[in-house]
Amino acid sequence: MKFNSKNIIGTIAFLISQGITAQFYVGLQSGIGNIQSTVAGTKEGNRLGGAVKAGYIYSLNTNFGIGSGLEFSQYKQYVSLSQPTATLANFEIDASTSAFVYNVTTKNYMEKQTLHALQIPLFVQYNTNIGTGIDFILRAGAKYFLPVNYKIKATADYVNGTAYYPDVNLTIVNLPEYGFGGQDNYSSSGEYKTKGIIMSSFELGFSFDMGSKHSLYAAMFLENGYGTILDQNKNESYISYNPTSISDRKPNGLYSTDKDAKIKPVAFGVTVGWNFK
Repeated sequence: MKFNSKNIIGTIAFLISQGITAQFYVGLQSGIGNIQSTVAGTKEGNRLGGAVKAGYIYSLNTNFGIGSGLEFSQYKQYVSLSQPTATLANFEIDASTSAFVYNVTTKNYMEKQTLHALQIPLFVQYNTNIGTGIDFILRAGAKYFLPVNYKIKATADYVNGTAYYPDVNLTIVNLPEYGFGGQDNYSSSGEYKTKGIIMSSFELGFSFDMGSKHSLYAAMFLENGYGTILDQNKNESYISYNPTSISDRKPNGLYSTDKDAKIKPVAFGVTVGWNFK
């Protein structure tokens, strides 16, 4: 599915130009925000995520409308290796441009991941009155999900990097001045490279009139991403190779070990908003 920014922007501009018939809204969204991956040998621990949103809904008739707006969302989670102690291998190039197999062994490695993103929704709303001052509301549509930053804080009880040069059948285990050896109490920060994707979005809820010009909106939501938010063209070691030291090895992250992995946001929870009629 290709995202056409001109079409989205054109639709938003049209709705704004018709703002005299629009219902404006602001809201908060909270629930489980999971960044799902297909990287083998990893596991995720979900944490609460959330978003703030604002937008408008242009009424087509009594029951249907088209909505859009802008949202800022946050996802947080912990990611670790499935086994407490594990070794992953990747090809690297040393200072003399010689290729070698870089074997990284860690104990209790964990990433604290934080993803911030802008979202541009475009949805169809169906609403019908079910009682005095109470409407049933269903929203369905898509969002353009654009990551602003995707940061990681990596820690491990122990990190060890060794080299194997297959051309000369040479193994280097402990040579710290060339980046090979062990390190206790590892801690460092990094960031994933990202790109935008499309998400599907569904909300099911109710609005309650709070006067002639305002209403309270409460709903359950479900969002699912398509494609991958990671932007990389090669496999990388989850802890990078530093050719001059073992004490300053930056984390590339577990998701960087598979360039073909699908990394996508999935969220569900509760939306609470305030509508301005």
